[in-house]
Amino acid sequence: MKIALIEPKAPGVHVYDKFKLPRLGLPLLGALLERELGIRPTIYFQELSGLDWDDLSECDLVGISTITPTAPEAFSILERIKQRSNIPVVMGGPHVTFLPQEALERGADFVIRGEGEFSFLELIKALDGGGGELGAIPGLSYRVGSRVFHNPEVPRVEHLDDLPWPDLTLIKNYEKIRILPVMTSRGCPFNCKFCSVTKMFGRRYRFRDTSDVLDELEALHRSNPRASFFFYDDNFTARPSRTKELLRGMIERGIKAHWTAQARVDVVKDTEMLELMRDSGCIFLYLGLESINPKTLESYRKEQTVQDIAEAVKVLHSYRIRVHGMFVLGSDDDDLETIRETVRFARGLRIDTVQFLVLTPLPGTETYDELWRQGRILVEDWSKYSGHHVVFSPSKMTPYQLQKEASIRSMRRFYSLWQCWKLGLRFRWWDFIIYAYAHHSISRWRSLNREFLRDLKHKHFRLRPPSPLPPVGNLDPDAGGT
Repeated sequence: MKIALIEPKAPGVHVYDKFKLPRLGLPLLGALLERELGIRPTIYFQELSGLDWDDLSECDLVGISTITPTAPEAFSILERIKQRSNIPVVMGGPHVTFLPQEALERGADFVIRGEGEFSFLELIKALDGGGGELGAIPGLSYRVGSRVFHNPEVPRVEHLDDLPWPDLTLIKNYEKIRILPVMTSRGCPFNCKFCSVTKMFGRRYRFRDTSDVLDELEALHRSNPRASFFFYDDNFTARPSRTKELLRGMIERGIKAHWTAQARVDVVKDTEMLELMRDSGCIFLYLGLESINPKTLESYRKEQTVQDIAEAVKVLHSYRIRVHGMFVLGSDDDDLETIRETVRFARGLRIDTVQFLVLTPLPGTETYDELWRQGRILVEDWSKYSGHHVVFSPSKMTPYQLQKEASIRSMRRFYSLWQCWKLGLRFRWWDFIIYAYAHHSISRWRSLNREFLRDLKHKHFRLRPPSPLPPVGNLDPDAGGT
């Protein structure tokens, strides 16, 4: 059985233009297919390679994984596949997990909702004549004629060590990957209002065995000694004792590679952890700082204070660990001055790099459900749900004001030409390149989004009624057919 798996490219200007970092879902799925069924699929990561349509036309099945901003590209690929032949197409990923009906209406034959590795295997077996009935596959949504079926939810993978290592070599042009992604856990006990992670992966941490992770790191490092690692965990330091065990293992095994990860500001409370991070090669931490407005932090349920943020940045710098701060602007407690103060705060703390993102109501989140009920969602083009476009009506400013202040002016102030030149005059060439790239990206974004900005300024002040799509969360897991 010939299978191709596709991760669509993200729209517009984004960080993946510069850093080609595939998500791990498809490489993991490909490794599982080869281990269990002897099928070695081809993976197309569009940021690295185009699609070979002749090859796709010869496949027995095509799988497409999508997050919300890549959904339009995913549906475009789906449509083109169906125009060429009637190859079965299965879709998965966060977006279709929460909106499976949309994918089926757009032409997908099957949707795998949630953590669908083993459900996907069962689907392949069923389609190949060696498995059971479609109705018995957990987490599967599918069509039979005009009827649509949504099977009960798939159980989450309890033991992550039951999964193989993701096989990056299945990706076309994988040799161009310079940052090697590694996943060591799933889930997050925190419940940030705008985040869909807990809905997708649950509120309980599940960890891989430390020795298995170290074995994978060793193998990846041998295959590409010059590459760095990115730990894809939503919170790499979630369980300090386990993280420290992993970092000690990296040092003892001589895995000398730079690495980066996502963490919370409370990581700085553990001195031993910080020392091990520094000694094992940590060069950057990505911190979800979100806001300097205490009311916004409370509404986001971040469980951190502005003082915590300031202390975290200072302490990490003292250990020579750089900080990428991610802010989410536009809550109902934010106004224009809040956004301006956030930029001053970030520059004053000398945060190394930042992202000033616009609050985005992603399907599957409480924010989406709330704004939907209030009729405040203005834009239904999923490609704009990237964190760089205002797609809802904010409370204390117009949509256009939020767009200009949060997504454009904030970034221009932080990555100003003067900041670029200062870095150059200090011979900090790597920082100079990053800042210059960021500054140029802002200009590119404005150029590519002129029509969107004009539309937002003149047309999007009147709230729209909810679209015909069902609100997220309305799917009855016990439903048979509709």
